[in-house]
Amino acid sequence: MILWVNGAFGSGKTQTSHELHRRIPNSYVFDPENAGFYIRRNVPKELRLGDFQDFPMWRSIAYEMLGYLDREYGGIVIVPMTVVDPSYFGEIVGRLRADGADVRHFALCASKETLLRRLRSRGDGANSWPALQIDRCVEGLKNEAFRHHLDTEGLSVAEAAEAIANLAGIRLVPDNRGPLRKWADRVRTQIGHIRWR
Repeated sequence: MILWVNGAFGSGKTQTSHELHRRIPNSYVFDPENAGFYIRRNVPKELRLGDFQDFPMWRSIAYEMLGYLDREYGGIVIVPMTVVDPSYFGEIVGRLRADGADVRHFALCASKETLLRRLRSRGDGANSWPALQIDRCVEGLKNEAFRHHLDTEGLSVAEAAEAIANLAGIRLVPDNRGPLRKWADRVRTQIGHIRWR
């Protein structure tokens, strides 16, 4: 099974995905964004695009890697990735489903104010690239291709992970971490995913 955790920047995709990973034995977090940054760093400046998702090779890599992981890995693959173009989504998830992969998609949603507040908490200001993408992402995720929507406005990371697991029919192991360990795990995840655009 592949769990695709989508949403606007600041919706909690990365934290929720890593929370799921901590509580699903035999799971793996695959981040297609890494391929996008690789492509961006390895083409001449004149060939760079504003969004690496516009490179057909990025969509091909995401599809090929996820297909490989789905066939070869015996566990659950968790994908924290914002994709709001239905045709791009179809090139990846639509093809995977056509191949027989069980892809469960969840779009994490929250108000613009909440998304901006969450972005500020990680150091992204109102004029940062992620913040400037919010309207485009929110509008794009309204498309029927991106169901199931999960309102995270009043949910903690753990509650969002539990809601996804429940909807996907996955049993999570109990979370026996104390508050300090939970905080440390979230800080470690946040620091490990700082992106220098």
